[in-house]
Amino acid sequence: MSTVQMDISGDTSDAGGGEPLSYERASARIEEIIRRLDSGEAGLRETLELVAEGRRLVEFCAGELEAVGRGLEELRLDELVARLERGGEEGGGGPAPGGPASGGAGA
Repeated sequence: MSTVQMDISGDTSDAGGGEPLSYERASARIEEIIRRLDSGEAGLRETLELVAEGRRLVEFCAGELEAVGRGLEELRLDELVARLERGGEEGGGGPAPGGPASGGAGA
């Protein structure tokens, strides 16, 4: 059975290989843990260890998803800025976005 360890700094790695843990490997391990717990074959101590490991993995996955979400949001903002800049160049000398000619959205 492969276990995942998280050190004090929060680094998560596969105990067997020492490689950094990926979202995909963590979610696969969570599925293994769920199957083992559902089997009813784990004793009390193993159940407690599996639950603790599963919790760490879920927190790791949630952090990975949050980081990806922030990255996507930054990309969307960068894209919006670029689009607004291109629109200003294409519009010639027209009013700025949000100005009086655009319905007063900036007011």
